[in-house]
Amino acid sequence: MERSKKYLDKKKLVEQGKYYSIGAALELVKKTARAKFDESVDLAMKLGADPKKHSVRGTVLLPAGSGKSKKVAVVAKADKLKEAEAAGADIFGDDDLLEKIKNGFLGFDVLIVTPDMMGAVGKLGKVLGPKGLMPNPKSGTVTNDISKVVGEFKRGKTEFKMDKTSVLHMVLGRVSFASADLEKNFLAALSAIMPTKPSGLKVNFVDSITLSTSMGPAIKLDVKQVTDVIEKGK
Repeated sequence: MERSKKYLDKKKLVEQGKYYSIGAALELVKKTARAKFDESVDLAMKLGADPKKHSVRGTVLLPAGSGKSKKVAVVAKADKLKEAEAAGADIFGDDDLLEKIKNGFLGFDVLIVTPDMMGAVGKLGKVLGPKGLMPNPKSGTVTNDISKVVGEFKRGKTEFKMDKTSVLHMVLGRVSFASADLEKNFLAALSAIMPTKPSGLKVNFVDSITLSTSMGPAIKLDVKQVTDVIEKGK
């Protein structure tokens, strides 16, 4: 793949073969942005877990937000729909919303469901699953506490999940964020991810950690330094 001159110029800022500390990586990632829009700051972790045997997923409430406003949908009945509306849900309904989703409507980023509606929602797995929108208790999206969970997702709660190649991706914020806010989000994310290590895993849980902007080069972090910081913060 041929890279643009702007990309190659930004790549020169990253010292090849070097593994950066958290602070240094976050300062550098802001300098590698090259687009006219406010690029996202992305975290990528190569994990030692086997996706055929292990599931690594969860959620984290980013202290400084994700920099993206999420559209939250709620499937529930009666009073829970009033609760969803009051909490700021963008879309809410019961059987009517399920019918719209069945017919292809996917105009939301997060779907929250009360347990009593999960049976009906489960039948839409072929529609929701491929888009990563299927509610799951591990992600907190199957709950009776609609007000709390809607509020958290609107404030920056983010889901993370290891993919089929054992890589975990998530957005930590935007280039315009202050370095201190990006660091808060980074530490919160790692503090949520590390405890999801599968029990009995006999290899390193984290093989590599990189940061990049949505259009920029990857910056490798010192895994030991990162994990030491997380351990000390517990």
